[in-house]
Amino acid sequence: MTLSQQIFWGSLYLGVCFLIEIMLLTWCALVIRKLVAKWGHKNPIYVTAGPISVALAFIILTHTLQVWIWAVVWVLRDVLPDWNSALYFSLVTFTTLGYGDIVLGEGLRIFGAFASVTGLLAFGLSTAFLVALMTRVFKDWFPS
Repeated sequence: MTLSQQIFWGSLYLGVCFLIEIMLLTWCALVIRKLVAKWGHKNPIYVTAGPISVALAFIILTHTLQVWIWAVVWVLRDVLPDWNSALYFSLVTFTTLGYGDIVLGEGLRIFGAFASVTGLLAFGLSTAFLVALMTRVFKDWFPS
């Protein structure tokens, strides 16, 4: 792949991943709002742990889907030989762990770096979502 192709396709897949993340986090906020309204002021455990648990489930789903999107790319473009290698490489790259036991060729390095950028931004967005949620959940516990 040429440099411009790597940048184009990497940006495209990164954009798709972020659309998915934004849609799922928005859906998550709507689900949490309905659950909190349903639970009312029953038990503090429901009102506190419930929204956080739901948010974590959505975040895990979101990140898993993104890892799978990148794994599909590696397999369908014949970059990696099998699903095991593709999922492993995708997860290691997405988390920026980067063991280095699977390395892309020179013509895909920039493209592969977009998988890392996707993970960095996804973790940042998810963290911001959780902080905002927990601030809202705990606001009654610690009045200012």
